[in-house]
Amino acid sequence: MQFVPREVFLTKGVGRHVEKLASFEEALRDAKIARFNLVHVSSIFPPKCKLIAPAKGLTHLKSGQIVHAVLARNAVQENHRLVTASIGLAIPKDRTNHGYISEHHSWGETDSKAGDYAEDLAAMMLSTTLGIEFEKDASWDKKEEVWEVSGKIVRTMNMTQSAIGREGIWTTVVSAAVFVR
Repeated sequence: MQFVPREVFLTKGVGRHVEKLASFEEALRDAKIARFNLVHVSSIFPPKCKLIAPAKGLTHLKSGQIVHAVLARNAVQENHRLVTASIGLAIPKDRTNHGYISEHHSWGETDSKAGDYAEDLAAMMLSTTLGIEFEKDASWDKKEEVWEVSGKIVRTMNMTQSAIGREGIWTTVVSAAVFVR
């Protein structure tokens, strides 16, 4: 039996606890996805898949259900250390083609920097499958210009969660693309 998702939603969360696993659980709760059995999948945004709001997506899922997701996760136990997890998304103009979802995990990066990097990574992966050529060392602005001029990538976006660590407490951040139906 084949399962090709028709809908996906993006979500994020942060959790803190003295136990690392409990901190992860708290981050999943904050992202509203702790009640599912998450199966980590790779980076393909399915053809004709529709991006929906988390509230709508959650209505289609049941507690305990096996749910496929692209999950970015990071944790820290150091005081004042910035931790970030980001999901990038690149959707092709021709929706019969697949797009890409990227994961990025970092320390010391702002939401903006980590989110831009995750978007750039997803767009780069998509561009290589669409035959869009650019210099590998080109700046983000130059790459974005090439993608826009090509007319083959219709949308990029990211979902990024960051938090500042506290000594003796695990701080976990998650960002996820959760597949529905």
